[in-house]
Amino acid sequence: MTSLPTATDGRKLGLVIDLDICVGCHACAVNCKEWNTGGHSAPLTDEEPYGADPHGVWFNRVHSFEAGDGDSGRTVHFPRSCLHCEEPACVTVCPTGASYKREGDGIVLVNADTCIGCKLCSWACPYGAREYDYADGVMKKCTLCIDRIENQHLPPEDRLPACVSTCPASARHFGDLGDPNSDVSQLVAERGGYDLMPEMGMQPVNKYLPPRASTRHDLETPAPPPETIPASTDTGSDFLNWVDRMLTR
Repeated sequence: MTSLPTATDGRKLGLVIDLDICVGCHACAVNCKEWNTGGHSAPLTDEEPYGADPHGVWFNRVHSFEAGDGDSGRTVHFPRSCLHCEEPACVTVCPTGASYKREGDGIVLVNADTCIGCKLCSWACPYGAREYDYADGVMKKCTLCIDRIENQHLPPEDRLPACVSTCPASARHFGDLGDPNSDVSQLVAERGGYDLMPEMGMQPVNKYLPPRASTRHDLETPAPPPETIPASTDTGSDFLNWVDRMLTR
């Protein structure tokens, strides 16, 4: 079985995902697919995408859930990908060393040349983050877009994972979670960012920021009766005054 690195330089590159502002648009998933189908783990295959049983490789998937009941309920969009755990079972269970964790930054990767497609890593991952490529017969997964973040030909501001660079709501953040002074670490501290399923002991590097409490007024409280448009011969000015009052309540 594969061993984890015995020492690292302290860097923990990962993602922070804000569940409060994710709108579930799937832009992150689409751009991830577009970039990685021609990148480090290319190609990402699709089988019968328009057929009765479509399946393929997606490194990032977005699930939507209804949380809460009644007026306090809300829709929460939950992006899911590899969490690049500090104690990844997907690595230690690998019989060939194909699944490994980098010493320098903690990113978990798969070497397709030595992967035998046994799927042990997918069974060991509690987050369902491994993807089996039926066309190539190997396991694939999120790489944090190492071919982008390490690409010296790109300007520094573009050296981000594809999912982060494309998010229209800025719900995704990337940085060094091993540095307590980094922007992502401070964001986690300020917003109470948390680990997904901490009871599994994987110590995921990626963090989630929880949805904020609802600020909507209690809908059960009787509302005051609506004002009516006052009768007047000067309908233009009176109507505009009424609209102004309604908009500034």
